[in-house]
Amino acid sequence: MIDDLLTISEDPFLLDRRNFLKLSATAGTLGVLGTHCTRQAGSTTTPKTTAGHWTDAVSDALLVRIFDKAMSSGGSYCDLFFQRRRMLALGLEESTVNSAYSNVDLGAGIRVVHSGQTGYAYTESLDPESLLAAAEMAAAVAAGSPAHAKTPHRASKLPSYYPTGPVFSTVAPEPKVSLLMGLNTEIRRNAAVVKVAMSYYDEESSIFHVDSLGRSFRDEQPMTMLRVMATAERNGRLESNGYNCSGRAGFDFYTKERRERIVSETLRRTLVLFDAVPGPAGEYPLVLAPGSSGILLHEAIGHGMEADFAKSKTTIYTDKIGQRIAPEFVTIVDDGTMPGLRGSIHADDEGEKSQRTVLVENGIFRTFLHDRISAEHFALSPTGNGRRESFRHMPIPRMRNTYMLAGPHKPSDIIASVKTGVYAETFTNGQVAIGAGDFTFYIKNGYLIEDGKISTPIKDINIIGNGPRVLENVTMVGTDFTMDEGAWTCGKRGQGVPVGLGMPTCAVSSITIGGSRR
Repeated sequence: MIDDLLTISEDPFLLDRRNFLKLSATAGTLGVLGTHCTRQAGSTTTPKTTAGHWTDAVSDALLVRIFDKAMSSGGSYCDLFFQRRRMLALGLEESTVNSAYSNVDLGAGIRVVHSGQTGYAYTESLDPESLLAAAEMAAAVAAGSPAHAKTPHRASKLPSYYPTGPVFSTVAPEPKVSLLMGLNTEIRRNAAVVKVAMSYYDEESSIFHVDSLGRSFRDEQPMTMLRVMATAERNGRLESNGYNCSGRAGFDFYTKERRERIVSETLRRTLVLFDAVPGPAGEYPLVLAPGSSGILLHEAIGHGMEADFAKSKTTIYTDKIGQRIAPEFVTIVDDGTMPGLRGSIHADDEGEKSQRTVLVENGIFRTFLHDRISAEHFALSPTGNGRRESFRHMPIPRMRNTYMLAGPHKPSDIIASVKTGVYAETFTNGQVAIGAGDFTFYIKNGYLIEDGKISTPIKDINIIGNGPRVLENVTMVGTDFTMDEGAWTCGKRGQGVPVGLGMPTCAVSSITIGGSRR
């Protein structure tokens, strides 16, 4: 039985369709005790206000009323999460930008914690009546004497890891359309290309968080991503592959250098498939390329180090704090403070400032990733990993940017150490069973290693293994640390959040390769 199946996807189109559905649909019930408060007939999404910021509609007096209602049954803690998100998506096919979608989403989630239980309700309106109704529903988790929140609320000063403010809504659609059309023209200059498809996305998420401890913060979180897929034909045979990139940045994210990389990598990854042969099957040494191979850390190792799984004792790492789980040249970090990266945050969705958390230090397991609930359970401080998809969801422990630090070995020496094996370069979908740490990843681009040299390209293979065992079997770690810029989205418990990942070249002594050639 799989304890908890988690997926991470970089598929250029499947994920986009899912995101469209998520952004346009109305969510339902959430949490231990979760309730959805809908807008009443005739109400507006945003209460009218003469102030300059949408959160000005939520006055201090209204906050006091909400907290009083939420804690009227004796909750020990309460937080309010207000969010306004504006997004735009464009799609290109047949050399035409033929689809466009935009949306503004607004609402608030109210969480009440009492004796280890959580009540959660959300509303899609900031009308006082709707907010108070949601607070009353969340309060039902407790049954006792009223408690009170601290006031006034102290606003936290946040760091600056990405630009804030209206970085996309002030840019007209024309430059965004021109970006897609220009990339399409450059990719089609290659005579083998018969089809190009692209999807562009940008959003501005404005957050206001306030809790019963008297803390509050406001943040403006930008995000953009671009996915490209090309199909080429050679001698009647078709091959498809692509490239994508994403970051917390403004439209200036799409520099000349990045546009050139999008074109060159899309073509290289696609055209090399014409020379690729079926991959081998069996047990082989594996060399992971720098960058997107960080999916191995995220799926097979990182999820097992999220503290909610330790709290429920469903991860193999439950009792391994302070123990050696990898060679001494392996250090793994989860970091929300890296400027401009997809998984970076100024503060998590519980108000804890982001930080750099060392999970594995010189092979020793040091800590789990904690949100407020798990930290309280273990009598520790939160690590800034309480994240949620939107105001419709409760925060849970989630990764940010997860990566392995550079090691002492030259990449060329790592390749030369393998007589016969597989070099894994790009990945798409992966899954992991948290309890045992078992995983499977699909390799889109890979190569054979023969006599210590990268040789024939291979395709259509999976790597299958166990995360803790693979970590123990790491034999060399390269000096060439790289963060991947791909549009990775992690799914867990029905929530998707943006994450980053990376690693240097890394050798594993043996792993199961699911290919078709022996």
